[in-house]
Amino acid sequence: MKEFYFYTEALTVGYHGVPLIKNIEICLKKGEILTLIGPNGAGKTTILKSIIRQLEPIGGVARLEGQEIGKLSGNELSKKLSVVLTERVRPELMTCEDVVATGRYPYTGRFGLLSREDWSLVREAMELVHVEELRQRDFTKISDGQKQRVMLARAICQEPDIIVLDEPTSFLDIRYKLEFLSILQRMSREKNLSVIMSLHELELAGRISHKLLCVKGDKVDRFGTPEEIFTPGYISDLYGMTAGSYDETTGNLELEPVKRAPEVFVIAGNGSGTALFRKLQREGTSFAAGILWENDLDCPAARALASEVILEKAFCPIGADKVRRAKELIDGCQRVICTLELEEAGEWARELKDLARYAREKRTLF
Repeated sequence: MKEFYFYTEALTVGYHGVPLIKNIEICLKKGEILTLIGPNGAGKTTILKSIIRQLEPIGGVARLEGQEIGKLSGNELSKKLSVVLTERVRPELMTCEDVVATGRYPYTGRFGLLSREDWSLVREAMELVHVEELRQRDFTKISDGQKQRVMLARAICQEPDIIVLDEPTSFLDIRYKLEFLSILQRMSREKNLSVIMSLHELELAGRISHKLLCVKGDKVDRFGTPEEIFTPGYISDLYGMTAGSYDETTGNLELEPVKRAPEVFVIAGNGSGTALFRKLQREGTSFAAGILWENDLDCPAARALASEVILEKAFCPIGADKVRRAKELIDGCQRVICTLELEEAGEWARELKDLARYAREKRTLF
């Protein structure tokens, strides 16, 4: 295990001596990002708290650079590992800069006085996460999203080798989610920072993580790269989904389709139909779609939301049987909507143009 900066051996976590998740095996290299995913209550936070010593493991060990974390002194651990948890900290009469500055305490010695270099690192960390304008603001009077970024600045100025975060994007809007995770990714690349965190946003977890740990029931169900984890149907099984669908290839999450005979036929392609598919689903209108090649951008949403999708194999000419089935569906629908600019389309769209003409003749094309 010498090649790994952080790893666990038969780690078992739980409460009051009762195991919750058994035999957790994690291995992480310097500079890698590991994300824990799984349903609410699965035990992701329990694993993180056991790693950072807030909870005593029931069995097994976690190691940093081969050293057992439980045997490191508090000061030694603080210089190697920093933490950002979802539990709200409530410092009294402290500015945001004061809160960030507490990240330097492991280095200040007996009297807790910050040097000029320490204050420089505090300012750099605040600038990095874009909270420098909050320097003199009362920490208790800023938003939850701002607090989360201030706490990240605190963790960064601690200069750790590894940072542990529990649902760090929960209180952030989309702009700050992406900024927050981009900072972590940049630090993993440029400063060789290792990251262990939990996320609910699966599409972001799949994009930022080198490794994923999937928690289900009383065990780790899978551990591996995003490509190894996001296999067809796995996420639905991991979360026990009973409504809607998740497409592991694209990260598309869709609500349930309208399940009745189609009222509308949509001629789509090149991603032009996805917004309309979702609009029809919101309205409670059932629809069929086609003819789509299997690699078309509209395919994931069409498969999830349409009553029927007519598909052709990628890079193959559209077969006569596909055209025939499309016309049958058009005959049964009240209207046909074309989202493609067929007038500008080339020879590849000949059959789709034929379908539009067929619908126009039937006076159903809108």
